[in-house]
Amino acid sequence: MSGARKIRVLVVEDSPVVQQLLAHVIGEDPRLELAGIAASGEQALRMVDSLRPDVVSLDIRLPGIDGFAVTQRLMRDHPVPIVVVASDVRDLDIPMRALQAGALAVVEKPGSMARADYQTVARHLCTQLTIMSQVKVIRQRGRPRNGDEESPGNGGRGKGAAVPPPPPLPPSVVKRQFRALGITASTGGPAALVKLLRGLPTNFPLPVFVVQHIGAPFVAGFASWLGSVTPLPVALASDAPHRPGHVYVAPGELHLTAEPGGMRLVHGDPVCGQRPSGDVLFSSLASAFGAAAIGVLLTGMGEDGARGLTDMRRAGAYTIAEHASTAVIHSMPGTAVRLGGVTEELPIDKVAARLLELVSTGVEPS
Repeated sequence: MSGARKIRVLVVEDSPVVQQLLAHVIGEDPRLELAGIAASGEQALRMVDSLRPDVVSLDIRLPGIDGFAVTQRLMRDHPVPIVVVASDVRDLDIPMRALQAGALAVVEKPGSMARADYQTVARHLCTQLTIMSQVKVIRQRGRPRNGDEESPGNGGRGKGAAVPPPPPLPPSVVKRQFRALGITASTGGPAALVKLLRGLPTNFPLPVFVVQHIGAPFVAGFASWLGSVTPLPVALASDAPHRPGHVYVAPGELHLTAEPGGMRLVHGDPVCGQRPSGDVLFSSLASAFGAAAIGVLLTGMGEDGARGLTDMRRAGAYTIAEHASTAVIHSMPGTAVRLGGVTEELPIDKVAARLLELVSTGVEPS
């Protein structure tokens, strides 16, 4: 990186010991430099305003206002890429709420140089800070209060204004029995998944298979959190039968495939650099369900899911890509569009309505 401008990182962390550790980790990476250290949420807000860092490394347990409130206020007043750095992988309520509010990623805190995997965890943190610093975040409007749908942490669908229905289906609509729904998401995915799943009723007639790119230590907590803030029951996928109206999240470091009789977890090489991979899930749906499957590819960096979604469309499935107007990063859905793998593009707030329309009417294969 000789001659290249380094990425300026603001560390928000109240522990002096961890402050020093993170400063060391960042200083050892030639791509990064330390812009400053904030010991509280209030100090972080002031320093972002004055320093204008490229990316923020955010602890979630802070004196005063917590990491969720910091995220919400930064995304409203001074949008900047935020990477949540969490030490306790068992309690993910606050970091997941931070992702819902606009943080881009959650990674494990290095903890101590004495731990066996210190170098691996430190490298992953630096890589995520580098990647997320390139994301062009936009200002988010203030969220409704008093129990409205978008109010963070209320755990239900709320009383937000009704979302307009998606455009009418083409005239080729016919009755068809859909049997499975697959969804893949990456950066920005947790918030998008909440919006989508909150729009589905508890009697949704299909099993829902989800691949979300997130660090393996966080997957179980992510699935638990997702089940607490959306109407459908959510569990980690396993080698077991699946049930309608249940959401199955692919576990860390295993591919998920689906078939009419159940699910199967597969040990295999990463696909598109990912394990679990959306390509693997979508291709299995294409093979097992053909035109009776629905595939949805949401926000994310890279190309995972795009080729699998194209396989689904070639098999006659109905495929949806999140529109660039709402995707935090449009790379994954945009690649699927370029490959011809998308039946239609929709903003995230219209996807659930389309899914409900599809399972009640169905469409003719195109």
